[in-house]
Amino acid sequence: MERAMTGGSSPRRRRAEELSSAAGTEDPAKRGSRREAAGGMGAGPALAALLLAGSVLSATLLAPGRRAEPDVNEKRNVELKMDQALLLIHNELLGTSLTVYWKSEYCYQCTFQPLANVSHSGKPAKPSIAAVSVSTQHWSILEVNYTGGETAACRLEYKFGEFGNYSLLVQHASPGASEIACDLVVNENPVDSDLPVSIAFLTGLALIIAISFLRLLLSLDDFNNWISKAITSRETDRLINSELGSPSRADPLSDDCQPETRRTSALPSRLRSIDTFRGISLILMVFVNYGGGKYWYFKHSSWNGLTVADLVFPWFVFIMGTSTFLSMTSILQRGCSKLRLLGKISWRSLLLICIGIIIVNPNYCLGPLSWDKVRIPGVLQRLGVTYFVVAVLELIFWKPVPDSCTLERSCFSLRDINSSWPQWLVILMLESIWLALTFFLPVPGCPTGYLGPGGIGDLGKYPHCTGGAAGYIDRLLLGDTHLYQHPSSAVLYHTEVTYDPEGILGTINSIVMAFLGVQAGKILLYYKDLTKAILMRFTAWCCILGLVSVALTKMSANEGVIPVNKNLWSISYVTTLSCFAFFILLVLYPVVDVKGLWTGAPFLYPGMNSILVYVGHEVFEDYFPFRWKLEDDQSHKELLIQNIVATALWVLIAYILYKKKVFWKI
Repeated sequence: MERAMTGGSSPRRRRAEELSSAAGTEDPAKRGSRREAAGGMGAGPALAALLLAGSVLSATLLAPGRRAEPDVNEKRNVELKMDQALLLIHNELLGTSLTVYWKSEYCYQCTFQPLANVSHSGKPAKPSIAAVSVSTQHWSILEVNYTGGETAACRLEYKFGEFGNYSLLVQHASPGASEIACDLVVNENPVDSDLPVSIAFLTGLALIIAISFLRLLLSLDDFNNWISKAITSRETDRLINSELGSPSRADPLSDDCQPETRRTSALPSRLRSIDTFRGISLILMVFVNYGGGKYWYFKHSSWNGLTVADLVFPWFVFIMGTSTFLSMTSILQRGCSKLRLLGKISWRSLLLICIGIIIVNPNYCLGPLSWDKVRIPGVLQRLGVTYFVVAVLELIFWKPVPDSCTLERSCFSLRDINSSWPQWLVILMLESIWLALTFFLPVPGCPTGYLGPGGIGDLGKYPHCTGGAAGYIDRLLLGDTHLYQHPSSAVLYHTEVTYDPEGILGTINSIVMAFLGVQAGKILLYYKDLTKAILMRFTAWCCILGLVSVALTKMSANEGVIPVNKNLWSISYVTTLSCFAFFILLVLYPVVDVKGLWTGAPFLYPGMNSILVYVGHEVFEDYFPFRWKLEDDQSHKELLIQNIVATALWVLIAYILYKKKVFWKI
């Protein structure tokens, strides 16, 4: 029987010999092309899995955990939480009571807040001690005052470390002297809370380098020939040793390959750099929404300034504008009527708004929904309104895009801008409305043109003026109970009124940002055969918007005419993030679409299924395997691992859906 299987001319044996022969005689260019396609499609899940495994393993093995709380006596025991340290205040002044005040250096023009009262020392050699927890996120400013008076005994600035143990010694500078000295002593060193992020980043970078090196090896002929022979040998053995079956067993293989071939051949008509950019924004959004390890730079800014979390939403809005123009142009050039397309735009906008309202009001665990407390603004709601305005604006003034303009001088001028002058007039009018309302609308009890956070900011002069005109319009038109109840400014600035970062007035500037994305789409379409012209225009926009941002902000977080502010969606915030967006396209377009050096994986997959990934990560946020009970919920390390796992799972889900050709579009 064994001789019969290995000898003769059975159909399977002949098929194996044909495969072996074909592997040795195939055109190298075709074989390299197929290998490149296979490597590009497989790099996504491999990269996601390696990043996930490497980051989790390295963070688990190497990163420090939470330090045990210092052993203080029961009267002074303080339970430390994340981003906190223990401070023991020693009052060695005989017969003098002290009050210690605190404020964060990150809190702009904030008033000092009481931290602790330390009674006077009863005996010369026995100081009074008070134990308090202090924040470790930013530099702290401590001021020691005599209780009942306004005179400051001393002031110092210090950056405390997480779970550290410190002593503040308040004593006379020398025996018998009246001068007071404040010395800070480290009793127990803090943990390096940023180490897990550093290790995860370096591990991911090392894995990317390793994958790139492997792909470089695969591009070498000698290494590729060795791999091809090994694959051919395994394929021959599989065919010889497979169980008997009908000849049609090969058909499913060919059927599986045909959709792959069709999808691959269709991809060049779709710009991978756009989907990759969208995927980068979306994955960062998922990561920061899940917590980002609870690091302050993965949270939204308290007011002015930028963090990683402040980057992702405007980039998503920008690339939405780019995609809107490209898809609309494709539909109209295929002969679709404007009226029918208007209906599709309106329906899609309505769906986005409705889905957004459902997502931001998850009362399934809190009992029946109260209509009096339904939050109206939200991320998808703003996307829906922004998409509608920008899409309708382009629909009204749409002009056919010429197929080629390589020989025309207008290709090297401002054709992409000149063809959009009506849209630009509307956008400038909208921005004028934002500026007029922001700086000239009277707000009861607040200075006109106020852009501050209220609360204890601005020396506590305007505690109920959070957001100025933007907050006032939202509270007037929507009501306090229909707005976001926990603004990011509440933690640092102790704001006393509600404020919604996705409010009405800020939507105007999100429309401006989406239109700048439309401009990027026009550059890609008008100069589709002129790579140099595209890159020059991306560079020009990047520089122009960057200079506008510099003029508005004076290169300062708080001192500019219009500071960068995500809560307000200030115009400087739009120009700054649009500058970054054009720069990213300047890098991605030649690397992904022109040279094909990177397929865009793994970000390509969530970028092509953005609505599903966004809605899914919001709905299933509290479900396993995206969240589980932690052994120490005050550990950055454990939270970072959990958030990396959850984010990587959505990348994997997006890849599986991509392979199944399942795309949720509305």
